[in-house]
Amino acid sequence: MLDVNAMRANPERVRQALLKRAVDVDVPAFLALDTEYRQARTTVEELRGERKRISAEIAALRRAGTAAEDLQATAKALADQVTVAEARLAQLGAEHREFLDLLPNLPDDDVVAGGKENNAVVRSTGVRPAFGFPAKGHVEIAQDLDLVDYRRGTKLGGNGFWIYRGEGAALEWALLNYFVDTHRRAGYEFVLPPHILTYEAGYAAGQFPKFTDDVFVLEEGEDGRPERFLLPTAETALVNLHRDETLAESELPRKYFAYTPCYRKESGGYRSAERGTLRGHQFDKVELFQFVRPEDSTAAQLELLARAEELVAGLGLHYRITKLAAEDTSAAMAKTYDVEVWLPSIDAYVEVSSVSNARDYQARRGNIRYRPAGSGKAAYVHTLNASALATSRLLPAILEQHQRPDGTVTVPQPLRRWGAAEVLGER
Repeated sequence: MLDVNAMRANPERVRQALLKRAVDVDVPAFLALDTEYRQARTTVEELRGERKRISAEIAALRRAGTAAEDLQATAKALADQVTVAEARLAQLGAEHREFLDLLPNLPDDDVVAGGKENNAVVRSTGVRPAFGFPAKGHVEIAQDLDLVDYRRGTKLGGNGFWIYRGEGAALEWALLNYFVDTHRRAGYEFVLPPHILTYEAGYAAGQFPKFTDDVFVLEEGEDGRPERFLLPTAETALVNLHRDETLAESELPRKYFAYTPCYRKESGGYRSAERGTLRGHQFDKVELFQFVRPEDSTAAQLELLARAEELVAGLGLHYRITKLAAEDTSAAMAKTYDVEVWLPSIDAYVEVSSVSNARDYQARRGNIRYRPAGSGKAAYVHTLNASALATSRLLPAILEQHQRPDGTVTVPQPLRRWGAAEVLGER
């Protein structure tokens, strides 16, 4: 949620920032609504105060045995006015909240306008693999080596599902163990959250009310609101760990990570860029999350980016870092860096980690604050998240970048200690 005080102080700056996302907002219209809402709130408070004062006078007169018919009539009239004023305040409050709920976060000043075409490569690490033999795509490799069963995955779950089998399942689990071990050693607290979340969790994360159609809804309320849903990413759970809490400054930063499957309505198609495990309804991911002081959030994002890079580099993969333009940045985020691995079969890079800073946007929605040392006034924390990492695109990159002329695949060294074979397909 955006800071209303910032909108009041500099409405044109807010409008221009949102235009970078191609979102044209009538900020003056909202500020007029905001003024009317605040005036209505003041009116209600004043009427309630007057009603309380008159009620006290009536009580005093009754104790003294004095008639209070005139004041009682006044009290009744005030009660009617309060009812009308409260209804008006509720209506204006709902309009005020709805307007703010639908606004995305403001992109940071250094985030450029536009969509994917304006994403900027920050750096590239390693050299694109070149093969002196006819290279295979990840789908063919996975099928030849019996690592992934696409046909039976579809039979069990429908389009957008697959089954890891044998050495493929061992490789998937080795990747997850590699991530978990690395993050625990770095001092992050391991969390295994529920996979079914409430509406409030989705709201705080910025998923609702605008992006309801992206998730699998399990229960709807009478108003059609998704009361319970399958989590689309562990971020949606982790941001809610401290919802409606005020932390001491000494408790920050709070660093967590979680492993979960992720459940999303998006699914793959028949295009080569979506085949295999590149896009589906369910995939595995380890997610990093931090709650930090505002002055520490820029550095925290770079730290998260370094952690994601460390994992990809440890797998010996060629990758690059891309800074996303405003329209390609998630609605709840102010700035995002993507870690993208090279996939030879489609001659393109695919994202395996998004490292994002929400600033105070999620904290405002979730009422997550901290109390600075030596100060009585609580302030909103900043929240950050990073995939570290998602496996469904990482495994294809490993199969393609580390394939050998005889059809086998060399398994990266860090995964072997977790039960993965040294070479996939070797007899």
